[in-house]
Amino acid sequence: MTEVVLIYGGTKQPSRLNGIFNEAKSYLEKRQLVVHPLYVHDIPAEDLIHTNFKSAAVKKANATISAAHAIVVMTPVYKASFSGILKTYLDLVPEKGLQNKTILPIAIGGSLGHLLSIEYSLKPVLSVLGANQILDSIFVHDQQVKRLDRNKFFIEEATSFRLHNGLKRLADEAVLRSSVIPI
Repeated sequence: MTEVVLIYGGTKQPSRLNGIFNEAKSYLEKRQLVVHPLYVHDIPAEDLIHTNFKSAAVKKANATISAAHAIVVMTPVYKASFSGILKTYLDLVPEKGLQNKTILPIAIGGSLGHLLSIEYSLKPVLSVLGANQILDSIFVHDQQVKRLDRNKFFIEEATSFRLHNGLKRLADEAVLRSSVIPI
């Protein structure tokens, strides 16, 4: 059974990031992967701010990551960096907690000027946590994700194509990792 964690690094669900999250979840489930959503904003704020490693919510989130073969890290871009709420959670991931995981960073932002924010701010943090297989990141301009009714979204075709290509690579790598027998 191949397991993937989708880390939602936004501060609320009714955002364009949620459209990307839903698209990723649907795509991976169609590939028969077990998908575990991890909404960082559902972890008690006090546990995040006070770096409470003993928190039941933090332990549960970290156990989910530990069991996964792959992780998709999704974040909005604020002030040319990934979200602060995501950073507070990543501070609680154990040292080398992302080792031997395939990682796909995805960011959404309001300006193409933020295109490199993943490369210069998020990827170094993921590397420090032991991530040694970080796939090419995907940046989505927020105008490429349109809000519809009832928390539904439309993702432009070219953007959807890029998302699916990245998710396909992640899924293929995750399946390969899950089939390797440790020595």
